Amino acid sequence: MGPGGRWVRAAHTALSAALTLGLLLHRTDLREQEERGELLQPLIFVLLVLCSVLLYFKVSLMDPGFVKPEEEAKAGEAEGQGLVIPQATGDVKLRRCGYCLVKPMRARHCQLCQHCVRRYDHHCPWIENCVGERNHPLFIAYLAVQLVVLLWGGHVAWSGLYFQQSWEWLKYNIFLLLSFLLIVIFTTVVLLLLVSHLYLISCNTTTWEFTSHHRISYLRHSELENPFDQGIILNLWRFFCSRHLTAWEQIYFHRNSEPV
Repeated sequence: MGPGGRWVRAAHTALSAALTLGLLLHRTDLREQEERGELLQPLIFVLLVLCSVLLYFKVSLMDPGFVKPEEEAKAGEAEGQGLVIPQATGDVKLRRCGYCLVKPMRARHCQLCQHCVRRYDHHCPWIENCVGERNHPLFIAYLAVQLVVLLWGGHVAWSGLYFQQSWEWLKYNIFLLLSFLLIVIFTTVVLLLLVSHLYLISCNTTTWEFTSHHRISYLRHSELENPFDQGIILNLWRFFCSRHLTAWEQIYFHRNSEPV
């Protein structure tokens, strides 16, 4: 969380504020509703923008799931009430990190954060933080709220555009036109991110595991294509509703020991 992160967060906040103020001050649907005294939709829009910014800061600043040795034992107890994790055999080795020493299954050491992160998904440059087991659900919530804001903002920006045959229209529409184009770009990125993450979550896999399957030993030597997949419903429940850290080793060895 260095100075680079502060600049990124400041840029995100400034851009959100500038676009919101611009849409409210220009001749758009929201501005016309304000002038008529119909404040419900403008208020909801501002609250959604504020919610997206707060979620952004929460995801950006919170612990994504940094590995802490004292928490690993608790994770095993909470997951299986003291079940013993079988000893790794064959090609599946117990994993250790040269920096953090303890490295549970599905964790990865992030060179930028200088920590091992549980259920590591990726390091996101936009939030200047890793996305891991602790903040991944909030990251999805942030993407969902941000997508709603962008779609609504795009509609509002388009409503303020008016076209003429002369080039004079560009002078009066330049801010809304640039805002609309910027919103379209951000909407495309956020939509693709949200859809891809929801798909991976439904399969109980991560971006790192999906893209590096052939290089991850516990996946490469597993008898199953995805040893953590417990079905869409249970995968979604575990991701969004689980209150404790998951002992992924127990799920891994249990699933691999099941008869095919």
